[in-house]
Amino acid sequence: MDNRSALSRWLINLVGFSVLLFLCLPIAIVIPMSFSSADTLAFPPPSLSLRWYHSFFDDPRWIEAARTSLLVAFASSTIAVLFGSAAAYGLVRGTFRGRRVLEANFLAPIIVPQVITALALYIYLAKFGLLGTLGGLIIGHTILGLPYVVLLMMVAIRSFDVRIEQAALSLGASWQEMFRRVLIPNLMPSLLAAWIFAFIISFDEVIVTIFLSGAHETIPKKMFNELVLRVNPTITAIATLLIGFTVITMGLAAWLAKRGGVAAFAR
Repeated sequence: MDNRSALSRWLINLVGFSVLLFLCLPIAIVIPMSFSSADTLAFPPPSLSLRWYHSFFDDPRWIEAARTSLLVAFASSTIAVLFGSAAAYGLVRGTFRGRRVLEANFLAPIIVPQVITALALYIYLAKFGLLGTLGGLIIGHTILGLPYVVLLMMVAIRSFDVRIEQAALSLGASWQEMFRRVLIPNLMPSLLAAWIFAFIISFDEVIVTIFLSGAHETIPKKMFNELVLRVNPTITAIATLLIGFTVITMGLAAWLAKRGGVAAFAR
């Protein structure tokens, strides 16, 4: 029995390691290629160089794309946290009919293929003259980040004891005071984690951006366009920077989520 149990554990570990290796293999190739001195994509690199990182930081078009990505991600994640947190509070604490339907509706953008979401947003924003504008792009990215904010904040609010809110209200605090001095400070780690998740989702987004952005270019859209036109090794340097940025921010978001009592989500 012990031998069978040990064999099962060994097989599970082997499968887990194989899946992890499969997922990390592209990253393990891209990172060394970003330090290559060759004029084209080459693996393994003939020698090490930072020329493609210089190529990125010296090109004003890439810098402009980075600024647009940061602006859109910052604006959309902030709006998503504001609206998503309010929606999550209503869904968790509310007792109205149709709550489950409304909850499913908020999470729909996760399930629906992004190309369908992009097409729907394309038609909708075109009717209001927002297609190809920065405002329209921010709205599109907000819709993509909203489900993740709602999901995380619902877990955080459920794990926060409602009796603490009731105690504050029974001791004479107004709802605004309870919200500002009790609820927000206790949910702050989860709010920051939700903001980081929404920021990363927006920063990496490409399908909806291609449909909505018009002349505006974000980093992922410019990378896609560069690959279509020609193979530019600069994209390996950008990919490496994005990998590092994503790993750091996801680690920070997981730490904040765990600190905020959203351990299940963080895992």
